[in-house]
Amino acid sequence: MTVSSSAAGAVPVPSVSLKTVDADGVRVFFREAGAADAPVLLLLHGFPSSSHMFRGLMPRLAQQYRVIAPDFPSFGFTTVPPERGYTYTFDALASTVEAFVDALELDRFAIYIFDYGAPVGLRLALRHPERITAVVSQNGNAYEEGLGDAWHPIRRYWAEPTAENRQAIADTLLTLAGTRWQYEVGIDRPERVAPESYTLDAALLERPGVKEIQLDLFKDYATNLALYPAFQAYFREYKPPMLAIWGKHDPIFIPAGAEAYRRDNPNATVQLLDAGHFALETHVDEIAQAIVELMERATR
Repeated sequence: MTVSSSAAGAVPVPSVSLKTVDADGVRVFFREAGAADAPVLLLLHGFPSSSHMFRGLMPRLAQQYRVIAPDFPSFGFTTVPPERGYTYTFDALASTVEAFVDALELDRFAIYIFDYGAPVGLRLALRHPERITAVVSQNGNAYEEGLGDAWHPIRRYWAEPTAENRQAIADTLLTLAGTRWQYEVGIDRPERVAPESYTLDAALLERPGVKEIQLDLFKDYATNLALYPAFQAYFREYKPPMLAIWGKHDPIFIPAGAEAYRRDNPNATVQLLDAGHFALETHVDEIAQAIVELMERATR
């Protein structure tokens, strides 16, 4: 095969390494790219995804930054030994990510928070505000007004954690159809979403015990709302350079949650995209460019 001169002269795409490390008694799977001495961006995924959601973003940023994306316990390919006796709460997920950061000896880093990654990453910010250089919130909520109508069944589960309400959540969200809906909702052309995204997530949900773990986390999500005032106080006190970049058609975390960041943080900018919940699936180039602009602002 002959390689054209334009292809031969193209800038090579940085490779993404697949690694594991022991942290907090957990075998954490993570993806990493970029130079070891470059500014660090920690990518924190949401439900029901994993570091796989950052497969398109990481090569776009790795020429300038060290990008690291771990899988949370029992998400993706992170494994938890049964003898660890892991209790699945958002506090526990944050503690594991904290141990992961320590294992990699990351002293200063920016965080990209999406969905579940928001309460995990913001807990980390509360514990170590001096480590956080910037915050990218992509549909990562920290305000009551950011919770859309899609939360009604989960709020009912919080109020009445009965077996019936628990099963209703499982039947609605812990299925291939429920997972695919999260990826495609709010997108005018759903065929733009790569099918391996929701197919992989749905397949991993079918592993023994995983659905019960997810239902435990749905119940525990109420603890995140109780921490919203603390997260907001962090924004007011530390004012980290911040980008709230949001798929504006997301019914789970609605645009009001993005706009609210400016109320507490004068260093927050808001950008709304013509996208849904998983905005990286359709707008990865726009998000990558916005991150570069934020990181440049954070290092001035």
